[in-house]
Amino acid sequence: MLERIHPDAATGWESRLRLRYTLRQGRTSAWHLHEGALRVLAALYPEGDAVCHHVLVHPPAGMAGGDSVRVDLDLQAGAHALLTTPGATRFYRSLGASASQTLHARVAEGARLEWLPLESLAYEDCIAENRAVFELAPGAEMMAWDMLALGRPAAGDAFTRGSFTQHLEIPGLWLERGRIDGEDLVLRQAPGGLDGQAALGTLLLAAGTALDAARREALLETARALVALLPEGLRAGVSSPQPGVLVLRAMAQRIEPVARLLRGTWAAWRAQAWGLEACAPRVWST
Repeated sequence: MLERIHPDAATGWESRLRLRYTLRQGRTSAWHLHEGALRVLAALYPEGDAVCHHVLVHPPAGMAGGDSVRVDLDLQAGAHALLTTPGATRFYRSLGASASQTLHARVAEGARLEWLPLESLAYEDCIAENRAVFELAPGAEMMAWDMLALGRPAAGDAFTRGSFTQHLEIPGLWLERGRIDGEDLVLRQAPGGLDGQAALGTLLLAAGTALDAARREALLETARALVALLPEGLRAGVSSPQPGVLVLRAMAQRIEPVARLLRGTWAAWRAQAWGLEACAPRVWST
């Protein structure tokens, strides 16, 4: 029996998924063990044996107060896994308890991870935390993104109450933690804050060993060229705060333009950094 994640959240639903990827004779094989509702679909190989694609499915399709989801990933030496979701993760109204989604990934030497879930939706009055920790061994590389939509602008639903905490960490390289309070008008509306924007996105390219300066600058230039073509209303910028980390940030009123920029940059970085053409999961187009 796997350990309970939040034993004091008696009314919440808990799910945990453990995944391990191993490279054997040129093929990335996957093993998984689950507790609760979270599942993986069958391993898919649309670009050959070397890269395993997995779609993570959470049948409840949303999280309320007290619910928790945890994913533990272990990529062994040389393995390559791409993970995504078939739809947005919805954080619903809470009566006081927090909902949490946690990822802990360990990426061994020579392994590559692509963590590409669809966006999180923060509903009015939610209390939520989304936490992702990536441990990179020397020689490991990863690309990961996080997208968040506050409220449902298309339906006329704002995010004026509730809170959403985001934690992104690469131990020893990168740590970002922030809390968005729906009632914090300074943060939500000020030009130095979100400036009224309701959709946010972050794309990371990181390595356990510092990237060569020329390679890092070439990747930055590729992203800058894409940012220069931004449509009106979408704001973005790219930087390299550490020799082993590249960060692209974007925000807009709606999540769709943010997602298009992150997907386009992911595709360009994938080809440039790894020599792999973009192979978008089929669920992104359904």
